[in-house]
Amino acid sequence: MTEVDARGRSCPEPVIMAKRALKESDGIDVLVDNRASLENVQRYGRAMKKNVSVKEEGNGWRIEIRK
Repeated sequence: MTEVDARGRSCPEPVIMAKRALKESDGIDVLVDNRASLENVQRYGRAMKKNVSVKEEGNGWRIEIRK
């Protein structure tokens, strides 16, 4: 499992980070702290036909993307 910490970054950077990580791992957790990144990373995961779930965590979210 790979964890991608995209907190403090604005789109499209969190999506790019997720894309790179998915090339190397079947499952990733992406940490984001703004709603735009949350929505865009979720949309990307679904577009790639992955299972996507979200957990609220502290001041942000953990987006789990699995094969």
